[in-house]
Amino acid sequence: MIMSAHAQNATGIEGSVDRLRLEGISKSFSGHVALDRVDLTVSAGEVHGLVGENGAGKSTLLNILSGVLSADSGTITIDGKSVNIKSPLQARTSGIAMIHQELQHVPELSVAQNMFLGRPVKKLGGAIVNRKHQERVALEVLSPLDPDIDPSVPIRTLKVAQRQLIEIGRALMEDAQVIAMDEPTSSLTPAEFLRLARLIEELSAQGVAIIYVSHKMNEIFEVCSRATILRDGRNVAVAELAQTNAAGITASMVGRDLVDASHVSHATDDLVLKVSNLSRGKAVKKASLMLHRGEVLGIAGLVGAGRTELLRLIAGIDRPDAGVVEVQGKVVASNDPRAAIQAGMGLLPEERKRDGIIRARPVTSNVALPSFRLFSRFGLIKRKRVADASLSILREMDLRPLDIDRAIGTFSGGNQQKVIIGRWLAASADIMLFDEPTRGIDVGAKAEIYSLVEKLAAAGKSIIVVSSEMPELIRLADRVLVMSEGVITGELRGDKINEKSMLELAIVNEN
Repeated sequence: MIMSAHAQNATGIEGSVDRLRLEGISKSFSGHVALDRVDLTVSAGEVHGLVGENGAGKSTLLNILSGVLSADSGTITIDGKSVNIKSPLQARTSGIAMIHQELQHVPELSVAQNMFLGRPVKKLGGAIVNRKHQERVALEVLSPLDPDIDPSVPIRTLKVAQRQLIEIGRALMEDAQVIAMDEPTSSLTPAEFLRLARLIEELSAQGVAIIYVSHKMNEIFEVCSRATILRDGRNVAVAELAQTNAAGITASMVGRDLVDASHVSHATDDLVLKVSNLSRGKAVKKASLMLHRGEVLGIAGLVGAGRTELLRLIAGIDRPDAGVVEVQGKVVASNDPRAAIQAGMGLLPEERKRDGIIRARPVTSNVALPSFRLFSRFGLIKRKRVADASLSILREMDLRPLDIDRAIGTFSGGNQQKVIIGRWLAASADIMLFDEPTRGIDVGAKAEIYSLVEKLAAAGKSIIVVSSEMPELIRLADRVLVMSEGVITGELRGDKINEKSMLELAIVNEN
């Protein structure tokens, strides 16, 4: 059952205690209304979903709750007491912990140092940090999530999925009464999600109120009892999840029914990219593949299989130990991103915040990053050309809001992803390398990305898609290569592109 947000807030949950209540929360950025009188109530021990398309206001609401942003108006109460949260420190002292969608780490510090950042444990009577104690506590917290994480190693040496688990562990250490989780599983495997789900159940049993944001509907229905739905910065409804389904939630989120189209191939026999025996340490071992004009080639595998590493080698970011990359029969210089770009390749990286954008710069600058020469004359950048190209491309991609002079860091994750894709369209790239293109993106934006991939293929672009979501590869790919421990273990075509076949090839080297 889905009822209006106003009706739900009026009735509440009978007999429950409102651990957290947000009322009338509003926030604007440069005249754009991000939140318009939003209400949210979570009772003690409740796991409450917060859903909506990218740009709906979810992250803005959580940033206000966690003290990163200040609301223009509205009130926040915890256990019936009004709180005035103006900083992350005030949020923590009020009993609120936040797990951010974008990882908040200092790369050169150890795992334990990152977990105790801002509140180190000191040795008795001195200013020296007690590293051994910090590492011992970090190990106790992380072991239920991933026993293989060593708290003493630099956090930069870990995989994205492990760093995401560390973010979760850091929040658990704070003994909070309210925990907000913003896309906590965007890089996690199904097994890691199950461990997190068990942990959430334990926290709920202890009376902790949990706000759970995810674009994965199966997770929302697995861990949450209710969900507040936002659309365009406003409350749409509050759903009792036992009385509705994913289709009903999605329709409320986007205000329309989504059509789940079947795969359409635009592949030709024209070979555009050939990779031969590409290798780098244990990450990638003698990988060979071919990509044709109009083709969408999927790469599947478990986390750590070497998919991202292979894409980075093809894009010239990392230096291979051996192997050759050819575009249109011409060898592309290795470990040279500029050579890859000039050959017509464009990479959408797995970690968009770290590797894909300059957060403080406007959309126009981010679009033009690899192709300023196309917008220059006599060494001078023609800003109007950049603006016109950005506006044309991003209007077609439905950037929301369509404000190309706004800093890209203020946009939602899905809209940042659109800008990165638009960057390579502006650069006239013919080969697109998409690494987890819909990571952290809602169902509505996913449908838009899928449609865009098919339009690019129909226009003659050639695309490699790395994805941890097997249904995504089934939907998009003409062929799928599966990797396991750095090795391409097989190729799937036609009706062989299914979850069972992909999983069998993904674990072939682990037996």
